[in-house]
Amino acid sequence: MCKVIVLFNGYSIKLDDGTMKANCTCTLIKASKNIIVDTMTAWDREKIIQALIKHNVTPDKIDYVVCTHSHADHIGNNNLFINAEHIIGTCVHRGELFFDKDLKNGYQICPEVKVIATPGHTMDDVTVLVETTISEKSTCFAITGDLFEKEEDILNPFLWKELGTKELQKIQSHMRSYIIDLANFIIPGHGPMFVVTNDMKRIIKNQIIM
Repeated sequence: MCKVIVLFNGYSIKLDDGTMKANCTCTLIKASKNIIVDTMTAWDREKIIQALIKHNVTPDKIDYVVCTHSHADHIGNNNLFINAEHIIGTCVHRGELFFDKDLKNGYQICPEVKVIATPGHTMDDVTVLVETTISEKSTCFAITGDLFEKEEDILNPFLWKELGTKELQKIQSHMRSYIIDLANFIIPGHGPMFVVTNDMKRIIKNQIIM
C-alpha cells in the first residue's frame, strides 16, 4: 500500500514590516521506496527526524529526496539523507555523481511515483505525482511545491504571481492547468493539502495566459 503523509504543512505570512515568514510543506511517501519531498529550512532538522520516527522511518532508510525547487526553505535538510538519490529541481545526483535525466517526460523513481518538470515558479521546478488506491479507486496526489502556493491562490492568482517569476508566469499558468487536471489531491508548497474539484479545474483553465 502506497501512503502519502504530510509531515508538516507549509505556510507563508507577510508580516507588518514587510518581512515574509515562511516554511514549506514536507511530505513523506511510503511506497516501494521511501521518499521525502522538500526538507524545509536548516533549523528544522530535529523536527524532521522526530516526525519520520513516528512513521517508523529513519533518515538512512530514505531512498529518494525530491526538492521541488532549490529555494532555501525547500532544501535545508538534504544532508540528513546521505543514502538517498537527490532530485533538486531538475538536477539529479547521488554524492559526486550527477545523472542526465529527462524530467520533461517524467522520471519514474518507483512504480507508484514519477517526478516531472513543471517550470513556472522557477525554471527548474518539478512536481511529484503519486498514483495509489483509496477505497478501491485510483487516486493521484500531486506534490507541487510552489507551482501552487496554497489553495487560496486558485481564487486569488495574485498569490502565486507575486511569489513566482514574472518572466515565467505564462508557462506557470499552463503547468498549473496541466497538473490540476491530473490530480485528485494537491499538496501545495505553503499550505495544507486540498481536494481538487471540477470547479477548480475550470477556474485554473480560465487563468491560462495565452
